[in-house]
Amino acid sequence: RITFSTVGREAGYVNVNEFVDLSMKAAELGASIEIKVLYDLGKSNIRPDAAQELNDMVKFLMDNPSISIELSSHTDSRGSDISNQTLSQRRAESATAYIVSQGISATRITSVGYGEKRLKNKCDNGVKCSEEEHQQNRRTEVKITGI
Repeated sequence: RITFSTVGREAGYVNVNEFVDLSMKAAELGASIEIKVLYDLGKSNIRPDAAQELNDMVKFLMDNPSISIELSSHTDSRGSDISNQTLSQRRAESATAYIVSQGISATRITSVGYGEKRLKNKCDNGVKCSEEEHQQNRRTEVKITGI
């Protein structure tokens, strides 16, 4: 789903390809779906920007009622391994609760916290990184687990 504007264009035929790239990838078992659900340091609440991303996932799941997913959540490397594992699980459960609150069955979603085990960049323990680099690691991702 996408929104675009034709404001300023002459009335008549509009080639949507001028506005957006409509190429799509087929949903496949095990495929990852890129979403941008990010979290504040030490928190698991759904921010407004993350809610919009999750709303798009809800639409996808409504359009594809046979698909089930894994929501995998992650932390940055700051904090202990144990606290990061717990925090990432709370993040996954928070994202799941949000999607379920929008009408998707909880039986279609598996929530998994990976702590700091799957960093997206070099920001491991003891490595000096910017806040933006740490933010990249505080995320939730989606994987298709059933079709």
